[in-house]
Amino acid sequence: MEFFDAHAHLASADFAQDLPAVLARADAVGVRGIVAVGETLEEAQEILALADRHPPIKPAAGLSPTILDPTAADAVVAFIWAHADRLVAVGEVGLDHWGVKDEAEWKVQEEILGKFVAVSNELVLPLNVHSRSAGRHTIAFLRERGARHVLLHAFDGKAATALEGVQAGYFFSIPPSVVRSAQKQKLVRHLPLECLLLETDSPVLGPDPTVRNEPKNVTVACEAVAGLKGVTPEEIARITTENARRLFPRAFA
Repeated sequence: MEFFDAHAHLASADFAQDLPAVLARADAVGVRGIVAVGETLEEAQEILALADRHPPIKPAAGLSPTILDPTAADAVVAFIWAHADRLVAVGEVGLDHWGVKDEAEWKVQEEILGKFVAVSNELVLPLNVHSRSAGRHTIAFLRERGARHVLLHAFDGKAATALEGVQAGYFFSIPPSVVRSAQKQKLVRHLPLECLLLETDSPVLGPDPTVRNEPKNVTVACEAVAGLKGVTPEEIARITTENARRLFPRAFA
């Protein structure tokens, strides 16, 4: 089986000491591509350097929605334009109403996300989207702004809300934490396979919250989705990898 990890934080300090070994373990179980998302300009720069050294890493650039700084967003947008030929996605970007409680600051998040939707559409780069405690707001905002190529990663909202994203043609990626999350299990049961991808969100959202997560655990997500859907892991691996190819064509070029 071959797998694709649609969302991981490989520039995290958690991987600073043993990233080559982490990637080797992922390769050993069939992980052929990993979208490495960034939350700052500095991470975006580091991810490009990592991708140069490690071909399975597929680089993305974004800004965490908890960073309420339009100037920082402009710097990341400029970076995306400058390196558009090397990036496979814009991300991680989005809305976060869990870490940011002030509704006035939500408007700043929306202003920043709007910048990334615009560059995504102009460059035809998919958006890798964070929507913590803001699923309905995020999907509505993306639809209003005409976002066309969207992955909602580790979606924490209701299945009915997610289906509004499915209607818009958006994809959803499932992390290994699905094995311990009733919400994620319900999401998998209700969403069509044609819109599902696998992710790890390494180093977090692993099957055991006390242990560092890593890309090899995409197999855990695959097994769980297979059980919930009543099909073989081989079929889940095939379909989710093909879905990744549709959403992230540059990662397969």
